[in-house]
Amino acid sequence: MDPSLCPLESASLSLLWDFQDPQSSEQRFIHFRDRAAQSGEQDLAALASTQHARALGLQRRFDEGEAILQSIRDQFPNPEGELAVRIALEQGRLLNSSGSKEQSIPEFERAWKIACDYNLDGLAVDAAHMLGIVHEADRAMEWNQQALDLAMRSDQSDARKWRGSLLNNMGWTLHASGDYEHALQLFEQALKERVENGTPTTIRIARWCVGRCLRSLGRIDHALTIQRELESDPDADGYVHEEIAECLHARGKADEALPYFARAYEMLSQDSWLMAQEPDRINRLKELGKVSA
Repeated sequence: MDPSLCPLESASLSLLWDFQDPQSSEQRFIHFRDRAAQSGEQDLAALASTQHARALGLQRRFDEGEAILQSIRDQFPNPEGELAVRIALEQGRLLNSSGSKEQSIPEFERAWKIACDYNLDGLAVDAAHMLGIVHEADRAMEWNQQALDLAMRSDQSDARKWRGSLLNNMGWTLHASGDYEHALQLFEQALKERVENGTPTTIRIARWCVGRCLRSLGRIDHALTIQRELESDPDADGYVHEEIAECLHARGKADEALPYFARAYEMLSQDSWLMAQEPDRINRLKELGKVSA
């Protein structure tokens, strides 16, 4: 959305996000922040700056993001309510993304407590979902369940919109533990939620997750059918090509899989976060796609 058209209120911040394009999002938050500051809405300008810091973190510009959060603390040494929650949330995200997972936990716990104290259900769910990401195994499931329980009972739309994401996250936690059957159940619930309340993008991602889990269960033909259907979408990404390649590879069709591995490498190697977090995965795509250095 054009930041010059957004109402000057905190609810507008979510409208400015495009998580697939953090650079453009950064520019929108800068513009919105400047509008708010020029209108004398200094608290709102600070809220926009927290999202600017988050956009920088998604670009792995961690020092710049930290500098923005520090400037907010300098201006508001004793923040309260939404601003306090957002500072803690974005500090936690910067720490986690830059490799300091343990240090991020107190920040997310702080965000959770303050958001609950101020009945900011959407931000409380966000904090709990981040705790579900940074914790391991059972503790991760506990936090995700707390987040889902709040999202299900809340009458605040910005909390209820989290339901699909939380089911998806819980599915991945179970998948990582090897419990593929239960993971599939959650992925299918997430898909149902996305079909009812999501966007074409979130529906597409939810279908991909179902297909990915089916591959883990050895149901290769069904998994491949789903990914082939997603391939026909103009917005099909490198993850779809990767899954088609892996399904074909599992079927012993190396020659047919090769161009899909190559295409997946071409697309996913552009993702700096994935390159940093899963270099072996990227190298596998390169090797099986026979991509020259």
